[in-house]
Amino acid sequence: MIEDILARVIVVKRDGKKVNFDGTKIAIAIKKGFDSVELESESKKYSEDDINKIYNKVIEKIVDLKTDRIKIEEIQDLIEEEIKANGYEDVYKSFSEYRENRTQSREIFFDEKRKHKFLKALEKLGLKTKENAEIIIDNKNAMQTMSAYGSTISQEFATSYLIKKKFADSHENGDINIHNLDFYPIGTTESCQIDLEKLFTDGFSTESSVVREPQNIFTYSILSVIAISGNQKDQSGEQGIPAFDYYMAPGVLKSFKKQFRQTIYDILEYTDYDKFIAINGIEREIDKLSTIDFNIEEFYKFTRNADELKRMFRIVYKSALEKTNNQVYQSMEAFVHNLNSLCTDNLNSKYTAINLGTDTSMEGRMITENFLRCIDEGIGNKKSIVTPITVFKVKNGVNYDKNDKNYDLFKKACKLAEENKNIRFAFLDSTYNIQKYKVGDYNTEVAYLSDGSRIIDNNIDEDKEIVSSRGVISTTTINLPRIALKHQDLEEFFNELDQKLELVKDQLLERLEIQGNKKVYNFPFLMKQNVWIDSEKLKDEDKVRKALKQGIMKISFIGLNECLIVLKGKNHGESKASQELGIKIIETMKNKVDEFSKKYNLNFALAGDTTKEIAKEFMEVDRVIFGKIKDVTDKEEYTPSFELPKEYDSETKIKIESPYHELTNGGHITEVCIKGNVEDIIKEMYKKDIGFAKINKI
Repeated sequence: MIEDILARVIVVKRDGKKVNFDGTKIAIAIKKGFDSVELESESKKYSEDDINKIYNKVIEKIVDLKTDRIKIEEIQDLIEEEIKANGYEDVYKSFSEYRENRTQSREIFFDEKRKHKFLKALEKLGLKTKENAEIIIDNKNAMQTMSAYGSTISQEFATSYLIKKKFADSHENGDINIHNLDFYPIGTTESCQIDLEKLFTDGFSTESSVVREPQNIFTYSILSVIAISGNQKDQSGEQGIPAFDYYMAPGVLKSFKKQFRQTIYDILEYTDYDKFIAINGIEREIDKLSTIDFNIEEFYKFTRNADELKRMFRIVYKSALEKTNNQVYQSMEAFVHNLNSLCTDNLNSKYTAINLGTDTSMEGRMITENFLRCIDEGIGNKKSIVTPITVFKVKNGVNYDKNDKNYDLFKKACKLAEENKNIRFAFLDSTYNIQKYKVGDYNTEVAYLSDGSRIIDNNIDEDKEIVSSRGVISTTTINLPRIALKHQDLEEFFNELDQKLELVKDQLLERLEIQGNKKVYNFPFLMKQNVWIDSEKLKDEDKVRKALKQGIMKISFIGLNECLIVLKGKNHGESKASQELGIKIIETMKNKVDEFSKKYNLNFALAGDTTKEIAKEFMEVDRVIFGKIKDVTDKEEYTPSFELPKEYDSETKIKIESPYHELTNGGHITEVCIKGNVEDIIKEMYKKDIGFAKINKI
């Protein structure tokens, strides 16, 4: 009844424009008033129940007016009246002061209706609103404060000038969340799986120098950090290395050859063996080595069958291996420490995901073993590594079974999980991952970012269905519980879900136009150094759209758990009917997203969103509008993606969540908390076709 009345109400804005009534905007305005007071007092004075009470009273007053038209100022007057009438004097004062500031802003820019929004953006950084005051509180230095100003202004510019109003409204209302909104005007992409091998082969350039091809494992390590740092400057999100062990292995071989050669020279310097050995022949033999895993007896041909010289070569080989291993350890230690410092000290840097575990060569194994050792040791003072995030790739015949060559490395990875180190597991034999794999081509081994973003599918060109040199163009997340709270009727629910998918698709296409119109020179590392696939075909002045289309545009969702509770009374872990409906919802989304890919010849992908901040923002606004609903809006945040709450036992979570992994080709993760053996859980996930997982030991 109330909804029907409000649906007929028209709101008249200050500029005379008429829009349909939207209660969400009222809820957000009231919430900001309460939040500003809580930040001022630095304590939790009010709950969402207080906010919801005022919201409902304002709605009742609007209904009682029995009008089909109301001015925005009248709504704000009603909000003030109810806040004051219910005894929230401090909130009333804060809300009134904010309205007065806005009035002054409009007077200053009375002849240019939009310009006052920039003053509003500046004011946000000084006003004690929840979102922005937290930025100020957390900032410790001038550069961070400047970054906060830049971010806020950029977001306001995007919503005022670049984004269509329907997209901006949906974002501000909490129907959707446009990721990295502050980067919208700049046109950056989100993330990339970097092909280090391509960068190392001929060297690369940075803004200030030219880097030649690395000649030992130390320079491989240093240049890896430089490459990640350079790429991060051109993107807004996380960076990934899809085959770290394979990429770094040549550096191990180069270092070994130097150690092997130098150790021989050192021995010859203190003996008379040089009279009996053909040095030039040995040099040529060392140059021909393609691996450090060879039979030293191959060098006996230079010994003239002398036992002492044979013994010398055995000693040299063993010593060179030990020295090389030490160098690899030191290089991995430097890599981990430098990357951790880079991404924790730099305000704009994000996580880096290192995918490894499947290179069975002696060189690749040496990289993985020492990398895992460094992750285990942390950064001193018993502090764990924040980044890089380790993604250990599990594959039968490689490391899964006790007879597999890399099984010992798999055991080490499980040990890290048992100690709750930053590690994830990617299952390469899951149905939807293994079907992409081309035997012998590690670039077709599916790789992940730490949040579960999955890079492999390519609707445009199957020959370029690879992991490396591709990434996420942009992401937008849909608030599933909001749709369910508005429409318990399933037909109405699916109708609005379809509308939201169309809306997000259009928004992503709009953003792609902004991104695609940027020039190669706007991305000095990502494009000019040919990190992104197909960028090698472009010149400095060319637009980047032709290259960008090889990436993916993610349509994500949050809160399937709460969505099902609203629609069915139980979540997908408690009811077979709820699980069936959950599968139907995500299948519907996946089919629609696939249609977008075919229609536009682009790579749209469906993903489960695990972003806590977004899950919290969605819930906070929904709680104000709909009140506290048991197991839905009565907690801190919505449950990520399709996941069940963490308190569910691992067996149930694995069983229930497994079918959703295949449907979310853009990203997925199952996170479990266990008391038992990590390896057993990994093997259970492997059998149940899980694609990507994180395990927390309790």
